Amino acid sequence: MNALQQKALVPTGVPRLDLILGGMFIGDNVVWYDESGNLAQVFWHRFVQTSLAGGRAVILASFDRSPKNLFERLGPLGRDANLTVLDCFTHGKGNGIATFLKFLEEAPRDIRDRVVRLENPKNPDEFSERLYEVHGGLSGPVHLVFESLTGMQELWGGEEEVGHFYTHSCPRLYDLNTVAYWIAEKGAHGRRLRAQINQIAQVAVELSIKRGTSTLSVIKAEGRDPVAVQEPQRYQTRGQDIYFAGEKDVPDQDQLGGRIKKLRVRRGLSQAELAKRVGVTASTISQVESNTIYPSIPGLLKMAEVLSVDVGHFFSPGRERRPAVVFPASGSQPARLPHLKDESAARLLTPVDFPGGIEAYLIELQAGDEIGGHFLAHKGHELGYVLAGALRITLPDGVHDAEAGDLVYLSDQIPTLWHNPGSRTAKLLWLKLPARTS
Repeated sequence: MNALQQKALVPTGVPRLDLILGGMFIGDNVVWYDESGNLAQVFWHRFVQTSLAGGRAVILASFDRSPKNLFERLGPLGRDANLTVLDCFTHGKGNGIATFLKFLEEAPRDIRDRVVRLENPKNPDEFSERLYEVHGGLSGPVHLVFESLTGMQELWGGEEEVGHFYTHSCPRLYDLNTVAYWIAEKGAHGRRLRAQINQIAQVAVELSIKRGTSTLSVIKAEGRDPVAVQEPQRYQTRGQDIYFAGEKDVPDQDQLGGRIKKLRVRRGLSQAELAKRVGVTASTISQVESNTIYPSIPGLLKMAEVLSVDVGHFFSPGRERRPAVVFPASGSQPARLPHLKDESAARLLTPVDFPGGIEAYLIELQAGDEIGGHFLAHKGHELGYVLAGALRITLPDGVHDAEAGDLVYLSDQIPTLWHNPGSRTAKLLWLKLPARTS
């Protein structure tokens, strides 16, 4: 057993990544090359989460994010007593602007007490001094996250200063038995600095994204035998969850194809209809939805237009955002529902990516019209409010009449016939509610 194998294993917080790397150990400096600038966040977040849960102290040096932004991203982790933040943003890129100063002045004390604000983070020597001062005041194993090397470079004026700090810090951190994550934007550094970084680091990982597919590649794992060196491993994220290709617990709807299919079905479109509107074959749509192929960028943009969603929804439907309060009438879309022959008889009032899984429809039946069945295929609860006219609903337990102002509720029964017995158009506001889970 070599010296590295004798050291304690440290979890990354992502079990599949532990397997791919062949383990992470005390003393490792782990460099993450992030192609898009935001792919590494979920990985360092999981590392911080796992470290804190194990009672280990964590120092997070932030160059690119304001304290407010950082603590919003950290969520509950931001209140852990074992977390210390080195704030290099406020008096760095933030230039000491009152807006950034105000956050910590008004923040709860348990947050303020764990933020070390550097007055002159543009000075690498001051940063280094404060880093080791904070480290020396902590007991037990200490894990570090430098977010980011690219931010350091922008603040310190070039690659030479970053290279100098990195080459002197890594051996020292190694000897201090820490584990450090270093985040760098993939295309923001020259070959010389990258070669310098890779030579010293024990582990180096590249994160890329192409045509909606995120991949992770191990380019160095010193002293161990990773599952595959420089072989891209496909993965997906949902919130702070990470799924690698081949894992059985990846929900179909969390994959690009599954999301497109879900939105298509909500719009009441067949694969052939979507294909016609996008300008591709039905076979192409089928392969996209089964994740066999990935759509071209123009095709993806056209799908977003046809399905009335922002293209970003295809990749991060669960991203944190505040829902709109008012949805304009112009945003409603014609909806094709089963048994409704008239395509103008129903409109979907909610966007197809509406939060909470609720769908709202406006349905109209002309005088004397009948629908031989139910207009939704749904196993959840449904509510309807008769806005105008009258409706007769045939259910397995009998016939029910409803008129303007009445509320209709369906739980476990499915109508076999809808009929407008009146002399005027019946209008129905219909809500499909999420299926209950036990």
